Amino acid sequence: MALEKRQRYGIEDRVKNAVPGKIAPQSETSVATLGGRSLLSNRGIPLNLDWIDQIRVNTSAVERRAQTHVARRTVKKEWQAAWLLRAVSCTDLTTLSGDDTDERVRRLCAKARQPVQPELERRLGIEELGIKVAAVCVYHSFVETALRALGGSDVKVAAVSTGFPTGLGPFAERVSEIRRSVEAGAQEIDVVITRAHVFGAKWQALYDEIATFKQACGAAHMKVILGAGDLQTLRNVARASFVAMMAGADFIKTSTGKETTNATLPVGFVMTRAIREYAQETGMAVGFKPAGGIRTAKQSLDWLSLMKDELGVQWMKAELFRLGASSLLNDIERQLEHHATGRYSAEYRHPIA
Repeated sequence: MALEKRQRYGIEDRVKNAVPGKIAPQSETSVATLGGRSLLSNRGIPLNLDWIDQIRVNTSAVERRAQTHVARRTVKKEWQAAWLLRAVSCTDLTTLSGDDTDERVRRLCAKARQPVQPELERRLGIEELGIKVAAVCVYHSFVETALRALGGSDVKVAAVSTGFPTGLGPFAERVSEIRRSVEAGAQEIDVVITRAHVFGAKWQALYDEIATFKQACGAAHMKVILGAGDLQTLRNVARASFVAMMAGADFIKTSTGKETTNATLPVGFVMTRAIREYAQETGMAVGFKPAGGIRTAKQSLDWLSLMKDELGVQWMKAELFRLGASSLLNDIERQLEHHATGRYSAEYRHPIA
């Protein structure tokens, strides 16, 4: 019993230092600090074409950095469990399938409210922390269903918009879709850019498009999906990232999850370093969301350690970091159960929806 109490205290103590909401706020206006400088939420700046034109990316160096990152970064035992709980609290639990139903969305929302089974919470000694995911991400037609299912919780409702996943519908209809989701109650909107603007280096058109999306979002947070797997080069990813931030993005997001290639660590390094440079130049913080293909607990740890290395611990919280995922929680729960009991549970014991 004494050993069990010490073990439970160990994980609880580390979780309190790892889970968002347990970190003291910097100030009423500062959302983060970088290099000792307080940062505000992103309001956007006028498009700076000189800045965009000067962007260069050493692709081979980025790829080597990604390879060494995976090889050298490890967290173990209580710290690993704490980081996995942090990953849970930064997850946008997502269902974006053509066969989605109201019942599936309700089941997903139930999982969002209680992502870790109560018995496992008891074993870990974290019951009072109230671990929840950050948001549930759905199509517009399920926004009201999600809001009703999540009522009384702190879990946000995010809606994909602007002709997701292609972003190729008539512009007026894409903007109208944002407004309809906001009016329905969505607190966050994930918008898709027109990739052709990137291929043609039509930076003013891309800037104007995203700025219009931002205006339509009103008070809702806007995550700008770059579709990095479609952009062909890391330089295009970097340039699109800067344009999105200049236009007022609250988050920049790697992918729709529907591309052949989705969130990869090289893309993550390019986008987070763009966030860092933008913060250094403007004094404003932008969040980051990798999405697509993130299915294992190990991958979530890789992304969290990337945020810590590139931007600091304040980007390891839901206000500035999200993991877009649908099946990730299953593997995280299995890893947490192994930490608590020394055994892996069967996958069917951790259903999502």
